[in-house]
Amino acid sequence: MRILLLSAYDAASHRQWRQGLTQHLPEYKWSVLTLPPRFYSWRVRGNTFSWLAEQQQVLDAPYDLILATSMVDLATLRGIVPKLAATPAILYFHENQFAYPESGHAHPSVEAQITSIYSGLAADRIAFNSAYNRDSFLAGARALIKKMPDHAPLALLDQLGEKSRILPVPLDESCFETRKKEEGAPLTLLWNHRWEYDKGPDRLHLLLQKLETAQLEFRIHIIGQQFRIYPEIFDAIRSQFPHRIGAWGFIEDRIAYLDILRNSDIAMSTALHDFQGVALLEATACGASPVAPNRLAYPEFIPASHLVASFNDDPDREAAAMATRIISLADQREEKAIDISHLAWLQMVKPYRNMIESILA
Repeated sequence: MRILLLSAYDAASHRQWRQGLTQHLPEYKWSVLTLPPRFYSWRVRGNTFSWLAEQQQVLDAPYDLILATSMVDLATLRGIVPKLAATPAILYFHENQFAYPESGHAHPSVEAQITSIYSGLAADRIAFNSAYNRDSFLAGARALIKKMPDHAPLALLDQLGEKSRILPVPLDESCFETRKKEEGAPLTLLWNHRWEYDKGPDRLHLLLQKLETAQLEFRIHIIGQQFRIYPEIFDAIRSQFPHRIGAWGFIEDRIAYLDILRNSDIAMSTALHDFQGVALLEATACGASPVAPNRLAYPEFIPASHLVASFNDDPDREAAAMATRIISLADQREEKAIDISHLAWLQMVKPYRNMIESILA
């Protein structure tokens, strides 16, 4: 079976996902087309142009299935390339264009939102990495169409829900190689997210202030993907807490990155935007105890005992709740790690294979 795998905005999590597919499903013959994760607006609307100009021969080859990320303008691609119009297609949503926080560098583009609806309608099946992702997409699509001045095709949107399923991004097996924590080491915290406003770095700053006021002895690794421009609050954190900071910034080496995760006691998220939370889940698989607000996709993957009340409009109150939970976990560092092995690729490969086979059946 020949599968055309398309990733139009090949960010780190997208790349990890597609590489996992080709590695763990070697029985299929994969042809992979990607585009770099930059120039967002152009990528979302121009990916078909780019591939037609540079990869016409690949697009014209015969395929049994198209597997595309939701950044791919699938409707346009299938409309322009005749052979692909008749090829079954699965659209995979790592995220959607309706649930971004309304500030900073988000992309609340109506054009991108409508394009994603068209792509969903053009797909034979849709997969989301979480129920939160699916539900926020369907609700956002319905709310947008209701704003249209006339001929709003609300009945069409029912098709999107009917052909949708939940299929999380699997975790690499290397994440489950835990390590016994060093005895006598200070409490080690971890914040391992993209350095952007939607991951709540201002809330992280508040949390660290609460922990410092409580005189908790700890060190913290603040790591994750960085960009040329990042929120200034990170500089304030580094300036205010130099005696607490361990690893800092982007850890390019994957082995070194996982080693930091394995040696962390508590992994935290302060995010306002997360459709699955792979960074937090990887840390959990590595043996860290997760602490996150009770919102977004976290309740689907993290035990309720490790979630705190979510206060979207009251960051200080939320920081206080998270600090209280972290302090309570400080004396429980030897507790049994949370088992999320069901998210490992070896466990998830069967559901992915079933999805592929079922659409061809």
